[in-house]
Amino acid sequence: MDSNERREKILNILKQSKKPIKGIGLAAEFKVSRQVIVQDIAILRAKGDNIIATPQGYIIPDSVKTDTIVKTIVCKHSGGEEMEDELNTIVDMGGKVIDVIVEHPIYGEIKGLLLISSRLDVKNFMKNVKQSNAEPLSLLTEGIHIHSIEVKNEDSFKNIVNALKEKKYLINF
Repeated sequence: MDSNERREKILNILKQSKKPIKGIGLAAEFKVSRQVIVQDIAILRAKGDNIIATPQGYIIPDSVKTDTIVKTIVCKHSGGEEMEDELNTIVDMGGKVIDVIVEHPIYGEIKGLLLISSRLDVKNFMKNVKQSNAEPLSLLTEGIHIHSIEVKNEDSFKNIVNALKEKKYLINF
């Protein structure tokens, strides 16, 4: 199989999947290195395919309109335990954490895609943070960060806001 065929198959796999696919899994399936997959994804993106890299793997977002709403909140906390508690609070109240955004004085807005919708997602995210020794983006802004949150309705959003207020993580309400 040549590289064009491989890229076409990767694209089909991503289009058919409802969940993110890890690069290492694609590499094993096609018997190439992960770096080859990274290059293939870059080429597919350059051709106009909307492939997003998330901590859980590569995904092509659904073009289907959902009945959800997306709201932003500004939070502040310190340390991994508070980060984990904040994320668990949001998903426990029915929210999906789409991303984290910080405002950097030189680079402007820096955004990381999270797509966290369950306690298992939070657990895996925290495990990745610990294993990689990566610092959270909010470290750049003394703990202040923005989350885009997807919810089913306004009541769900209000419940999340109230829970985060109670824990003193919320700073914009």
